Amino acid sequence: MTTRRDFLKGTCATAAATAVGGPSLLFAAPAFAAANGHDTVVHLFLRGGLDGLNLVVPIDGADRTFYEQARPNLAIAATGSYGALPLTLASGGGTGFGLHPSATGLRDLWVAGRLGIVHACGLLTSVTRSHFDAQLYIDLGTPGAQGIGSGWIARAMNTQPNLNGSEQLPALGVGARQPAGLLSSVQALTMASPSDFALNAGAWSWQMARSGAPTGFRGVNETLASLWTGTSALELGGQRADRALQVIAKQSYSAVPAGWPTTTFAQQLWTIAQSIQFGLGLHYATLDLGGWDTHDGQGTAGSGYHYYQNKIAELSQGLSAFYAALDASGHAGRVTVVVQSEFGRRVRANANGGTDHGYGNPVLVLGGAVNGRRFYGSWSGLDPEILSPHFGDVPVTTDHRQVLAELLVKRMGN
Repeated sequence: MTTRRDFLKGTCATAAATAVGGPSLLFAAPAFAAANGHDTVVHLFLRGGLDGLNLVVPIDGADRTFYEQARPNLAIAATGSYGALPLTLASGGGTGFGLHPSATGLRDLWVAGRLGIVHACGLLTSVTRSHFDAQLYIDLGTPGAQGIGSGWIARAMNTQPNLNGSEQLPALGVGARQPAGLLSSVQALTMASPSDFALNAGAWSWQMARSGAPTGFRGVNETLASLWTGTSALELGGQRADRALQVIAKQSYSAVPAGWPTTTFAQQLWTIAQSIQFGLGLHYATLDLGGWDTHDGQGTAGSGYHYYQNKIAELSQGLSAFYAALDASGHAGRVTVVVQSEFGRRVRANANGGTDHGYGNPVLVLGGAVNGRRFYGSWSGLDPEILSPHFGDVPVTTDHRQVLAELLVKRMGN
């Protein structure tokens, strides 16, 4: 299956194609007026190697036969109570694929035309089965090279035409440590959660001036802020850190609203959603969802213990709630989420009820500007004779950077 239709509605993505030496995927429109005067790209990394054939499932034709032969105990059923959720075109025609039955939220986004799927994406120019190498190649945007010292998002920000320095929060990494995609950026902020992003060590009464404090009292926060007044590298770094603390402290971040999933992943998405809604100038956000390295006990879908059933439900519910919140606040038209993993899993199940490291994998692109309810890229099929030259893996037919480049050109004006 191959399509060259826009996956970002519009006609100006030629530059994105030439950036990585391939034809344009074209899946979103140029930016248009909405609640914010700029776009936001959210990069979600599924760390551990998502089994794309468990999420996006062949449900008919020859590929269904090959799929069942390769995974006699892991195949998601094509129909029934725990069968795949068929992915149909807007015309009602079938695509030959369905989503894992736990991915109802993603299926609804597909039906609404807000989700597109790019087949067989990955590291086209550098084959590796190492989590660490593959993840770093993707984070840096330099397959085969790890010494560049800057992440792809940081470099995109450096050439972003509408970033002028007035943004309070131009880039956000939600996690316990700085994502490699933001390496070398002094504009990006990384935090695990807004409530933890504060100087709150020591006695509570000494942390900052609060209501009822003695006249002229200055707490640790006020005292430290006054120290960063010079021009040395240390003092300039301190000024940036203090500004970041003040920006977050002044926002009305809240717990997830009623009806939201309560997983850590969903809470992180809610932090990003609020940061967009606060109008802080957020252009890029990145977060991780780990736990996809299933060499054993992967499970399929059913009434017993099925690991992937729970992981995919977590992913689907979080993204569905995230999109709904942005749609309700009028921001969905300017937010695009790209979901990828470092590589896929082997087509054939292993002897331990799991799957080993593979190669090609689907990439999900969702948002209000996405020309969804379509597959993009080239699908080679699951015939063992086709897979044999690729060591039994789904081959990569679309460089993942082609997807990212199109987003940068068409949505970010880069």
